[in-house]
Amino acid sequence: MNLFTETNLSPDILKAIGELGYESPTEIQKQTIPFILSDIRDLIALAQTGTGKTAAFSLPILDMIDDTSRKIQLLVLCPTRELCLQISKDIKNYSKYMKDIKTTAVYGGSSIVEQMRSLKEKPQIIVGTPGRVIDLINRKALDFSAIHWLVLDEADEMLSMGFKDELETILSETPETKQTFLFSATMNKEVERISKNYLTKPHRISVGSINEVKKNITHEYYVVGYRQKKEALKRLIDANPNQYSIIFCRTRMETQEVADFLMQNGYAADALHGDLSQAQRDTVMKKFRLKNIDILVATDVAARGLDVNSLTHVIHFSLPDDPEVFVHRSGRTGRAGKDGISMALIKPEESRKLKQIKSATKIEIHERTIPTGDDIIKAQVGGVFEKLLTEHEDLFEFDDSLIPDLSNFTKEELVHQLLQFQLKDLALYYKDKHDLVEQKLSSRDDDYSRRDRRDRDRGRDRDRGRDRDRGGKPRRKDENMVRFFFNLGKKDHLKKLDVLDIINKATAGGKSKKRAEIGDIEILEKFSFFEVEKSFKDNVLSNIQSMKFKGKDMRAEVAN
Repeated sequence: MNLFTETNLSPDILKAIGELGYESPTEIQKQTIPFILSDIRDLIALAQTGTGKTAAFSLPILDMIDDTSRKIQLLVLCPTRELCLQISKDIKNYSKYMKDIKTTAVYGGSSIVEQMRSLKEKPQIIVGTPGRVIDLINRKALDFSAIHWLVLDEADEMLSMGFKDELETILSETPETKQTFLFSATMNKEVERISKNYLTKPHRISVGSINEVKKNITHEYYVVGYRQKKEALKRLIDANPNQYSIIFCRTRMETQEVADFLMQNGYAADALHGDLSQAQRDTVMKKFRLKNIDILVATDVAARGLDVNSLTHVIHFSLPDDPEVFVHRSGRTGRAGKDGISMALIKPEESRKLKQIKSATKIEIHERTIPTGDDIIKAQVGGVFEKLLTEHEDLFEFDDSLIPDLSNFTKEELVHQLLQFQLKDLALYYKDKHDLVEQKLSSRDDDYSRRDRRDRDRGRDRDRGRDRDRGGKPRRKDENMVRFFFNLGKKDHLKKLDVLDIINKATAGGKSKKRAEIGDIEILEKFSFFEVEKSFKDNVLSNIQSMKFKGKDMRAEVAN
């Protein structure tokens, strides 16, 4: 099957996808479409993000769906609102000429009342996130008793986001006679368990190796100390002009900090993470798709469902723990036959993590040095001419007589003046800047940066000193209190009243059913210490990590 016209899909579907420019199916589509059209078995399909999975399952199902029935026949579950909307939009485009087919998307962050109202139109297809689907089941607004097909899209991501219980509840609400299709980029233990429990003798399709990386992506890494990471990031962006990129961070707080740094330095950038409201997320994604911003700083989860084919670069500001996540991130560039570049900023102590990624993925990642000021200016000059000489249509008309007489200037003089005008500010910035000190990978590999370890040790030294009186003799400790290290401090605008409020919330409902006794609170520049009644130790340890202070993650540990 080299062309869609060679399939047995209906003329209405072929007409719709033809208008979308679909001619030759992708590999996952070549294998999946004939299977679904002709086989009643369940299916496990392993393929990377961006390989055309939505069309692979929806086109054959649309061909077989009963448009005279007003019952739900297809349920598609996916991890994020963005992916839910994207899949729903795609299915509506594919069924453009199937006038009796209705598709409804249900997801969190939007009015459940409006979604319940849309369900009264009796759609045959539901695309939803697990949490909202559960809500609608509990409200008796969804009836899956007649579904023929269930699709679990990005199953690995749904499980990693903690939707295991929701998935199992939804699966138990569906008839055993349905056909289940599980699409995933990876086959981890949780996905394997779900498949064994809820799929019946499934057929397997795997497009390439699970860890396979596109050959048209160049992988690079740069070794840089923690304190210099943001400056190094700025240099990588400046040394790669005209880029359209995603920068991946590990946490929401880091994502926002990096985005703020870039925006403060004049870059067209913005952040995408879970702390944004749905309206803010929609605005950011719209700006990025329209290229009103050309740099998106995102967490892995937030970037799911963002379908962009023209990314030039992916930058790993922080390495992920899972090598397969590294592959997924990198695979967002180099699409549609274009070349792409994946760049990673590596701390000196992350040698072991880098080796694990190389070993697990078989990727050849080349070490590069942080660009110097001279390197950046050379690259910027090339970027100016790349923009200038790229063929483009005239965007507006003006009278050529408005151009002043330039006959006294040579071509070289004009170009010189153009470059001076375009690159003056950047050149002045790097003129007096020292190049970043070259770092080497260390064999030490820790969960914390050297700065974190140093600050932690200083805090512990200060803590030990507090346990002695002026004569150096040990003070008597209150055996009923536990002293905690807390990861936020003055730089986070933390005050003692804030700490009291955090402790009271974390210890509410403790074993003794009374308010916890709170001892000394010390707020330092980058972290803090506080004391809490010993019987509330477990409450503090388990609850604080799920709380946030002004959008920042919190962490408490028993101080040694």
